[in-house]
Amino acid sequence: MIRLLALALILVALPGRAAPSPQEILVASDAVRNPDFPFGLTNTLVEYRQGRQTESSTLAIYSKADPAGGQFRSLVRYTAPARDANKLILFNGKDMWFYDPSSKASIRLSPQQRLLGQASNGDVVTVNFARDYQAVAAVEEDTQDGDRQTRRCHRLSLSAANPDATYHRIEMWVDVANARPLKARFYSESGKLLKTAYYRRYQPIFGVQRPTEMVIIDGLESDWVTVMRYSDWTRREVPEAWLQRDYLPRFKPE
Repeated sequence: MIRLLALALILVALPGRAAPSPQEILVASDAVRNPDFPFGLTNTLVEYRQGRQTESSTLAIYSKADPAGGQFRSLVRYTAPARDANKLILFNGKDMWFYDPSSKASIRLSPQQRLLGQASNGDVVTVNFARDYQAVAAVEEDTQDGDRQTRRCHRLSLSAANPDATYHRIEMWVDVANARPLKARFYSESGKLLKTAYYRRYQPIFGVQRPTEMVIIDGLESDWVTVMRYSDWTRREVPEAWLQRDYLPRFKPE
């Protein structure tokens, strides 16, 4: 993974090389966010309204890339609150299913549906943006990151490349120096700003500095904020059976 990331960064930053294409910048930012091997982590979501915590959820996430298309497939298990424990969400790169062990029923979900606060179902699963979006423009400019520090960035304009993409259009700011994604704005098909996200708290994960927090702000109500924190990263096998809808009733957490 480190060698792949190094290659991506060379493509973006090599002196004397022609300016990287928008898609190359997007690929490099994906390599910063995501390992290229199967892994697990804990995602803790906390919703705030007017500065006060209103709700929270904790999810165990198991992800691996599809060898055919490269997009991640994920199994998400609720661990908290207690009322939701062991409910499952399966995302196989194309379809998304919700399974409730109490009813033993699985229902199809949309990645655009909200899971908690401003976090949609599509936000909590691992995603390679370069697989679902085409970067059609890149402009260098200064912007403030999630800590209000000014950074020189590539501002990418991303258009959905297939109907399964969670958002119609995304603007993303990627640090010129190291390809780290810093900020993104997500838009509906009508052009409405749905939310703004900041990628923060970079820490060494599997030998690479990766964001361990995502702060999501509603497009209309700026005091409606959802924070996603990633922890307990581990390299692990994700059995193919876990990523099949028919297996959901038999899944047992380790």
